[in-house]
Amino acid sequence: MDTATLLWGMLFGSIGVGYVMYGKKQKKPIPLFCGVLLIGYTYAVTDTLLLVGIGALLMAIPVVLRHQ
Repeated sequence: MDTATLLWGMLFGSIGVGYVMYGKKQKKPIPLFCGVLLIGYTYAVTDTLLLVGIGALLMAIPVVLRHQ
């Protein structure tokens, strides 16, 4: 595990905490679920490019589904 992976993991974990707090307060399951995944997946993925790709996808899901 290198420094970039740790920093990206910390960034996505922090955003995940924000999604969890938002989803819990607003009673919205999609941001809550994506927030939990953002927090947890960083422990399983060690490739930096894959980490960023999955993180971007998980961050975009609540935004895309909100506008449909």
